[in-house]
Amino acid sequence: MTATVPAASVGMPVPPEAFHPGEQALQVRVGVRERMAAVGAMVLRDHMPDQHRELFEKLPTLLLGTLDEQGQPWATMLAGPPGFVHTLDAQRMQIATAPDSKDPVLAHLAPDAAVGVLGLEPHTRRRNRMNGRVAAFGDNGLGVQVVQSFGNCPKYIQAREPGLRAALAAPGPVQWLGAGLDADAIARVQRADTLFIASASAPRPGAGHSEGVDVSHRGGEPGFVQVAHTAAGVVLSLPDYPGNQFFNTLGNLALHPLAGLLVVDYEEGGLLHIAAQAEVLWDRAARTAWPGAQRVLRLTVLRALWRPQVLPWRWTPPVSAPQFRVMREAALD
Repeated sequence: MTATVPAASVGMPVPPEAFHPGEQALQVRVGVRERMAAVGAMVLRDHMPDQHRELFEKLPTLLLGTLDEQGQPWATMLAGPPGFVHTLDAQRMQIATAPDSKDPVLAHLAPDAAVGVLGLEPHTRRRNRMNGRVAAFGDNGLGVQVVQSFGNCPKYIQAREPGLRAALAAPGPVQWLGAGLDADAIARVQRADTLFIASASAPRPGAGHSEGVDVSHRGGEPGFVQVAHTAAGVVLSLPDYPGNQFFNTLGNLALHPLAGLLVVDYEEGGLLHIAAQAEVLWDRAARTAWPGAQRVLRLTVLRALWRPQVLPWRWTPPVSAPQFRVMREAALD
């Protein structure tokens, strides 16, 4: 049986209460709650607009997040020829992928599971998000019913374009890593200019339309993720730059302080998945290492998984997002 989402009529934008209590609390803290309630009423929808559907359907990759049985978020990147993501209508997405016990997301999907979806086209810096529920999943594909859909601005995205790798070797053996990671994993984190983070507001079935799983993008210049060896273990710190003030990720972490990081090997097609305990630091001293940052996200590694050569793409060298030059120059003034 094909994993097809049941038909549904196109709805209206989701109401102002689309922001859950965690998001609302952070909006209150920075003084934007009233304004964001009005913005949310206009831009947070229960369906994918046509321009979002167009982007999803031409992408060769898709970011996907979910929770495992212990409530730990995980993020992954799926890949296929453009068109492997298909939107049956404005409320249904079909993805040509199959269960995979080696993928920490695809191994844990079941009907009604909450999923976060991010469509990102790095070379144009376009990105759209969709949070939903699994309608069906099997060898014939993954069907997702839209719960909440919205766009994101192009800030902090390092531009790069994919092309097929010349030689597609079979994926190497996966490696489960402990909380200490290993030297190769630490090096990948330290040279990364992009990572993705999965988070969740409510790790329970039947949550409201404002709750569920989210996958978001974080970008910076190489080295923007700092690695420290502490008594608590390996700690990763990264900046939270000014954004849309939805506080989707940080609002989730305020309610459920676990995160799933994904670092992509853009040269050889590997994926490093990291499970972490999360904490948000608000003090000025914590963010001095990152000009322009408003907060710092501190992540204590719990475990990790390295999956080599699982993507068929090799990306061009990155073109730095213009915001980083502006922030550097502002810091020198």
